[in-house]
Amino acid sequence: MKAADKKAKERYLRKLELVRKSGKVNPFETEEERKAAIQRAKDDPEFCVQRFFPHYATSECAPFQIEYAWLVANDPNFTGFAKWGRGLAKSVWNNVIIPFWLWLREGEMYFVLVGVSESRAVRLLEDLRAEFEGNPQIIADFGEQKKFGSWEDSLWITSSGFIAQAVGFGQSCRGIRVGTQRPKHYNLDDLETKETIKNEKRQKEMVEWVEGELLPSMDGDFERLCFSNNWFAPVMFLRMLADLHPDWIVHEVKAYNPITYEPAWTSKYTPQYYRKKEKRMGVLVALAEYNHEAKMTGKDFKSEWIVWDKMPNLNHFKIIVGHWDVAYAGTETSDYNAIRIWGLCKDNLFWYIQGYVKKSKMAPAVEYMCDVQSTLPSTVIIHWQFESQFWNDEVQRVLKEVQKEKKVRLNISKIDTPRGKKYDRIKRMVPRYQNNRIRYNIRMKSDNDTQVGLHLLYGIEPNYTTKDDAPDADDQAQEVLEKHIPINDEEESDQIICGSMEPNNERI
Repeated sequence: MKAADKKAKERYLRKLELVRKSGKVNPFETEEERKAAIQRAKDDPEFCVQRFFPHYATSECAPFQIEYAWLVANDPNFTGFAKWGRGLAKSVWNNVIIPFWLWLREGEMYFVLVGVSESRAVRLLEDLRAEFEGNPQIIADFGEQKKFGSWEDSLWITSSGFIAQAVGFGQSCRGIRVGTQRPKHYNLDDLETKETIKNEKRQKEMVEWVEGELLPSMDGDFERLCFSNNWFAPVMFLRMLADLHPDWIVHEVKAYNPITYEPAWTSKYTPQYYRKKEKRMGVLVALAEYNHEAKMTGKDFKSEWIVWDKMPNLNHFKIIVGHWDVAYAGTETSDYNAIRIWGLCKDNLFWYIQGYVKKSKMAPAVEYMCDVQSTLPSTVIIHWQFESQFWNDEVQRVLKEVQKEKKVRLNISKIDTPRGKKYDRIKRMVPRYQNNRIRYNIRMKSDNDTQVGLHLLYGIEPNYTTKDDAPDADDQAQEVLEKHIPINDEEESDQIICGSMEPNNERI
């Protein structure tokens, strides 16, 4: 036996042993009680999990999992995406629980699990195969399910007629059938990888395969198609399919609220769990993996333009400006309260010093400014500012109360709202980046607020729909700094105003 085959067999036997030890069959259950329990399992997916899959039921089923199961069950032609964050049991529900539950309800099933390769699909399908072979409650209720002669790794048929098949992505599906039966239910599991998202041609081929190969392979009363995958990148074949087919269901569940950290699966996770994840992984990675907030790559502003360097002492700056882009709501969908502190050094370089970029209410933002102010050396002054269009009684009240509580005077000033389109104003920063005139404080490289600000900067492009609070604050702070640069001659003026086609990344 090949080493790989031996390893695969040992892996499956371990799964089978786990399933065999799962739960306990009630030896005193009467036939009437058994029938009633099976009927209840048909009508209640949560009870189905409790009765047949107690080894998965280490936490109570989440409401969104039950909701999704019913969406699939109630539509014989369901096509949609389980767009759930990492750790929310996408694969367990789509590869095990839902196919079994549908078979229980409808009496027949030809389930095809599609993986990035056939070997990967076989491995994923092992979980369900082990249930039918070794689950004591399934055997007690429906008899032995392992059917000798029809129990291969990539295609197996139970004695009750459940057909399951593993298929690798890209394989021909045109002739896929068992006798006269064709697939009734597909699940495409974790097909998008960090490699595929780099290849636009490959992604288009994936879309064409789903539309031209997979969908036509179904023919019957039940033609369901499900996708279970993290939506972690801005460009994915999943997003392409969703855009091309707006009638397909996108069942989106974010793992946690980024403001309150309240988990979507409250019986399994705590707010502290996701706070720790953000701290360890970084907020942008955590939001991409758990909340589908894809990290931007940058079109107008490139990540390679960001030069991290050791920052001069604060008292070496000509002027330091802290611009506050005000947001009121502090909700998951609201704008960011963005405070960006920039300084102009004696060599006329623009330095990003630090910042605050959160979807918070106003008070925490003002508290941040007060905390920064209170730690400044006596020789350093930050010129705090915000746009006059945001001024109202509530802003005035918050400023007054927080400064009184912190015993700090900010001397913050209102500035007139800049004229012109915001996109054009933000693009004014491009020449500064291209000419290598901007530096970022290297001590802030792992700072979450700094990374969120860069994420928003990379999202700036024509007709952008992303938040622009941090880039807008950057621009307005830099414009103040620009006024403190003397233009001595025409050559220096050209260098300041005009950006080069290729950025100069050489550090000073």
